[in-house]
Amino acid sequence: MSGSPLAGRRILIVDDDPDILEGMALSFRGVGAVVETRSDGEAAWQAMMDSQPELVVLDMMLPRASGLLLLDRLQEFARRPPIIMVTANQGRRHQAYAKALGVEGYLIKPVPLERLLDLAGSLLAPPSAAD
Repeated sequence: MSGSPLAGRRILIVDDDPDILEGMALSFRGVGAVVETRSDGEAAWQAMMDSQPELVVLDMMLPRASGLLLLDRLQEFARRPPIIMVTANQGRRHQAYAKALGVEGYLIKPVPLERLLDLAGSLLAPPSAAD
């Protein structure tokens, strides 16, 4: 696991579906990531402020504050973690809005976990010498 770009990295996963949350958390832990989970927007915001994760996997539709609202709040931060938004909402307007707010990844549920891990790893991998 130490060869994974996710090994030892702090990941916050936010989803209100306990099965999805558990599946994603197990996948990230399986490659050595340090995972924190939250199931509502306000708790996620607090975790972002307290633990300063290196990457956030964020559901769009959450109780107590949507993922889009959290993205909007994060605009005021000069250094925010990369965000991968996961959602069952296939609307193009929502995707365009999320991208306008700076989301680095946008995946439609059901998200293949290998694809999620690959995207997360690419966002956290150190730049190569050729970059």
